[in-house]
This record gives sequence, structure tokens and C-alpha cells, in this order.
Amino acid sequence: MLIGVCLAFFIQKIDYRELAKKWIYIGIFCILLMLFTIFFGTNITGISGVNARAWIKIAGISFQSSELAKIGFILTFAKHLEILKKKNKINNFKSLVFLVLHVFLPVILSRLQGDDGAAIIFISIALCEAFMAGIDAKFFLWGITLFVLSVPLLWNFALAPYQKNRILNQFNPESDPLGIGFQQIQSKLSIGSGGLFGKGIFCGRRVTDGAVPVQESDFIFSVSGEEIGFLGCILILLLMASLIFVILKAADNVHDFLGSNICFGFLGIVMSQCIFNIGMCLSLLPVIGVTLPFFSAGGSSVACLYIGFGLIQSVFSNLKYR
Repeated sequence: MLIGVCLAFFIQKIDYRELAKKWIYIGIFCILLMLFTIFFGTNITGISGVNARAWIKIAGISFQSSELAKIGFILTFAKHLEILKKKNKINNFKSLVFLVLHVFLPVILSRLQGDDGAAIIFISIALCEAFMAGIDAKFFLWGITLFVLSVPLLWNFALAPYQKNRILNQFNPESDPLGIGFQQIQSKLSIGSGGLFGKGIFCGRRVTDGAVPVQESDFIFSVSGEEIGFLGCILILLLMASLIFVILKAADNVHDFLGSNICFGFLGIVMSQCIFNIGMCLSLLPVIGVTLPFFSAGGSSVACLYIGFGLIQSVFSNLKYR
């Protein structure tokens, strides 16, 4: 948190337009970082059957490269869209092919790392920025159609057995209560046990006993449900909504295509991670390993979220210069 806050203060002092001019170098750095992780990274999940080489060990501290790459991707994709906008090629088919390649490069690298949660977040960032940029709705429809048609291929050739099991588990979580369904069943029990007001901070028996695996990170919402109850969970949702409102306010006040796109890119991270994290804690969505922004433990995730917010602050603080 301390590293992230310090970097956020530093980044907010830099004009985001100057940072965006270095988009090629930022993109190359992120690609090399993710490639380095694929070949020399480690798996710290400890989960059987999960082949995730997504972390780098630095001085004994694990760092997840995809988290920093998400922030870099916000900048590079926003700049790519701005270049096309200035050339009036934002809805040119050939240009859109290169945009898709821009998206799929980090998605494929995340997939090779075994970090499918990050791959989904990269796609969410791209969709938010593309929507803001004014790309024609027909291209979104084409994308949805291609995705639906490719589902059989993805199921048979792209998904690992544990990923298929997680998806199938959503139809009947109680079918394997001591196996694939254990984490989500225990999460729902923790959330429900808190009632309206919760059992009090640090007073949750299930939290103390570690009933929910990874409760400090991916399943932090289960801790919230038990200790601060339904009203506390609503408060968390309101806090996240207020953060989203601040981001949208910055995007609305910026009379600059690049600045607005950067805001929407960060919006993509916050919104998608909230939806997927809370959804999997409530057993509404499969477990994909994403954190709840600014709540979950996780050094690289927390630090990079603060860096992203520093970028939004840079956009907001430069309003007065236009």
C-alpha cells in the first residue's frame, strides 16, 4: 500500500499526455515483463492442478507482472485509439484488426502464464475504452457472435480440466461440497452467518478458523459478510460505486479523448474486478482469481491499483490547463 500510494503521488504530478507519448516503450516493457514471467516466474497459488506461472520473486517478495501490465495497457490502448481517432479511422476494419491484436497480445500472454483472471480484465479494459471511443455497435455484435461460435473450440482446446469443473460447478455447487464447490459454499455460509449487522470486526468465528480458503484475498467479501453483515456489505458496494462515480466525473470533465479513455480504462479494471470478485464469492460466477479493488490483500494488486488511481489523478489535476 505504501509503495502504491507513493507512486500514485508521483504519477499524479506527471502530465498523462507526456506519459502516453511513450506508449510504444511502455508496451514493449509490459510485453517483456510478461514474457520474463512466463519463462522464469513461479507459481505461489499452491492449488493442485493449477499451472500458473504468474509471479516473479524480487528480494523474497512475490510480484504479479500482469497487474502492472494492466496499468500499462490502459495507456497504450488509449493512445492507440487516439491515433486512430485523429486519422478518422476509428471504425476502419483494417485498423480494428490491429486494435484486436493489441488486445489479444496481453490476453494470450496472461493465458500462457495461467492467469485467466488477468486475461478477462484486459478484455474488460479494452471493451470500456472501445465503447467510450465510439466504435460502431456492429463491431461489438460481430465480436459477440464470434465468441459464441468459438465456445466449443475454447471448451475443448483452451480450457484446463479444473477450469471446466469450475464452470460446471456453477450449475450445481452442492454436487461436490468437499471438492470444487467447497470454497464457494463456505463463502456463502460466512456471508449468510453475519446476518444484518455482522458479528463485529475480528469477531468472526469462521474467519478465525479459516473456514474459507484464500479469505484474505480473492474471498475477502466472505469476511465482510460475516464480520460487518449485510449493511456492511452494502457500505462496501456504495464505496466502490463512489469510486466509480469519481472516475466517471473525471472522464466527463476532461475535454480530451485520451484523458477520457484512460479514465474508462481504469473504470474497466474497477468495475470488472468488483463484479467478478463479488460474483464468485456469492457463487454467481466461476472462481477466476481476481481481487476486490482496495480491499483484498495482495501486494502487487494493491500497489498497481493505487498507481492506476494516480493516473486518474493526473488526468483530473490537468483539467485546469485546458
